[in-house]
Amino acid sequence: MFINFADATGGIITDANAWHGADESTRQRALTAWKAHDARLAASFADKTAEFLVDAQVGRAFLVPQLYRIETEVYMRKYPSFDFGQLMTVITDGDHWDVGTVFYSMDQVGKAEFLAGKAFDMPYASTLMNQHTHAFHLAGIGYEWSVQEMERAARLGRSLSSDKAMAADQAAQAFLWSIAMTGRTPGAATSEKGWTGLVNNASVPSAQVPNDGTGPARTFASKTDTQVLRDINEALIAVHTATGETHVANTLLLPTSTYQELASRRLGDTADTLLDFIRQKNAYTALTGQPLTIRATRALETAGTGNSKRLIAYDNSREVIRFHLPGPHQFLPPFQKGSMVYEVGGIMNVGGVEIRLPKAIVYRDSF
Repeated sequence: MFINFADATGGIITDANAWHGADESTRQRALTAWKAHDARLAASFADKTAEFLVDAQVGRAFLVPQLYRIETEVYMRKYPSFDFGQLMTVITDGDHWDVGTVFYSMDQVGKAEFLAGKAFDMPYASTLMNQHTHAFHLAGIGYEWSVQEMERAARLGRSLSSDKAMAADQAAQAFLWSIAMTGRTPGAATSEKGWTGLVNNASVPSAQVPNDGTGPARTFASKTDTQVLRDINEALIAVHTATGETHVANTLLLPTSTYQELASRRLGDTADTLLDFIRQKNAYTALTGQPLTIRATRALETAGTGNSKRLIAYDNSREVIRFHLPGPHQFLPPFQKGSMVYEVGGIMNVGGVEIRLPKAIVYRDSF
């Protein structure tokens, strides 16, 4: 049975801390040794396969040690196309069983005024406080092992594959990415929970870019470099203006096709592209001296008015936008749910996107 990392990986990795600190090549060597260890374990069950059908304890003894390795492989895998954590703060406070969160917003009221020397009408400052709630919901995706698959692995002395667990985890990440972008599950036309996401919140100020390109048209392809820069700077400045200069748009999100277009659009005979120029010469950088973060996402290709393209300029900070994930995707212990099937469930507790300061975000469409 599985004892520790040192046993399973032939001493290449000695404990959990060593695993997290190891480089990629060391991890891969350790996984190879770990798979060989699991194959030897599987072979030790060759004369017990008949008991998989009648004794769940034997089936669990076969599965559980291998699931340590399988889940470790799964959590090593990254899915860059589903990485919404770079677009907003992910809040993981809580656990899989929390029902929601309560927060309070406060606004200051009152202003100073001139007074007479003996006045009784002293102006006062005060605060207005509102309570808000945000609910969490349980979601899940798991996988199964048939007794047939387990018996074959045991008789052949072969470790179980991580493919099913990988597929389940990828489906979980796709689910979370879709919730983060639109509030909807993948492929759904509407949100089951009434949520919206980063790209379609109705409280965020939105407008179309000017219709002054060749044609006339709104598309960036029809506009000069100067006009494109103007449209982008207008979106960046709109955040600063709408929030009374308390927030600045430090992030610009573009549809992937637009990002690629600007990255390929050269400025005259120089080696610089229009995207390079925008990254260096924009309203945010001019104001703060800090580089503007520009990212691409496919979620903006049809998010705008009439399914047009949409860009987003916003202050990417936790006080503006956050994604609640109190319970990240986690596999449950295996259990025999039928005479021929063992199930490995996977659950997550999801709260979706919460935009606390809509005016610190702007949408611009139809380019």
